[in-house]
Amino acid sequence: MTTAHVIGAGLAGLACAVRLAAAGRSVRVYEAAPRAGGRCRSFEEPVLDATIDNGNHLLMAANRAALSYLDEIGADDPLTGPAEPAFPFIDLASGARWTLRPNRGRAPWWVLVPSRRVPHTQPRDYLSGLTLLTAPAGATVAERVRPTHPLYRPFWEPLTVAVMNADPATAAAAPLAAVLRETFGRGGEKCRPLVARVGLGPAFVDPALETLAKAGVAVGFGRRLRALDLADGRAATLRFGQDEVGLAPDDEVVLAVTPSVAASLLPDLEVPAEGAPIVNAHYRLPTPARLPGDAPFVGLLGGAAQWLFLRGHIASVTVSGADALVDRPAEELSALLWRDVARALELPAEPLPRGRIVKEKRATFVQTPANLARRPPTLTRWRNVRLAGDWTDTGLPATIESAIRSGHAAAESVLAGSRRAAA
Repeated sequence: MTTAHVIGAGLAGLACAVRLAAAGRSVRVYEAAPRAGGRCRSFEEPVLDATIDNGNHLLMAANRAALSYLDEIGADDPLTGPAEPAFPFIDLASGARWTLRPNRGRAPWWVLVPSRRVPHTQPRDYLSGLTLLTAPAGATVAERVRPTHPLYRPFWEPLTVAVMNADPATAAAAPLAAVLRETFGRGGEKCRPLVARVGLGPAFVDPALETLAKAGVAVGFGRRLRALDLADGRAATLRFGQDEVGLAPDDEVVLAVTPSVAASLLPDLEVPAEGAPIVNAHYRLPTPARLPGDAPFVGLLGGAAQWLFLRGHIASVTVSGADALVDRPAEELSALLWRDVARALELPAEPLPRGRIVKEKRATFVQTPANLARRPPTLTRWRNVRLAGDWTDTGLPATIESAIRSGHAAAESVLAGSRRAAA
């Protein structure tokens, strides 16, 4: 039997391997790190005496690929969120608190109800979403929704930074428009936010490894692919330092790696530039806190922190597009972000609780219009080499959903090639 060699055990690689194994293909997975998950992982933090995620990830009920993947790996009730679509916000500068509440159906009558809208906005303000849906390929978000718009600061700016990991002035409008079509464009039910109930690892990674193990799929950790031998239009050998794996004539390779690694392995491969950072702060609270409506998260305006997530005794903050913060010392960041957490939770600012700062200096590729044009497709000019990763051309921003879709696309491409060969 021919074998599919999946390089990388992040979510793109895991999604690809799981789908191929379910189709009966022989699969081998190689991961450079000592653990799976990539940027979507959980780990034990002794300072906090808790399991934390490297970063916070918010999913939506519209994320069909992510939800399908969780079904495929048999994850046991891994996500939680409000029963109704709801997005709470706190303006730390003014003290204002509100919740954006889209209705479940497609007809957006919620914009007619003041209690469901952003305070001091009018129904006509929400037509600004249409300007994004019609954005040309080279447009930025701020070119379609001006900073003077009533919804810019309380909605479009935090949404853009969270989804695109970039300021609206530089973030490409097209991927954000794709998200809007799949969420608000399909009705409030698809906007329902979801977070990992226990953690990213228990939700997305551990069940996948168990599923692969049951299928007899070996995952080799500490296996960094150093080079690919390429000849006659195909990959012939995988080189892992002193170790090498020869490829049979019908073997396939899926590179589920970072853009820079893929470019180092495949000559003349154009990839988007990396370097958009995210900063996360995790704090252990003396007692579990509560957010408005017992929501698991809240958006923060008017401070350094952007999103606050609660899970038991742990409060976690995410700052996307964090170019201004990522190089500052961890102690300074911990104090700065805790002040915002304390104000949001109405807790004393002193003493500073135990905390942990996690920096991802290259969390995503830089999602500008020019860089988006460099996203490659699944297929490469090497007939047995496919690409997967949230940086490939999925049409979506670099998110969990994008990563999983890319893995599924790579798997379906491998399977389609096998079917053509057998025909």
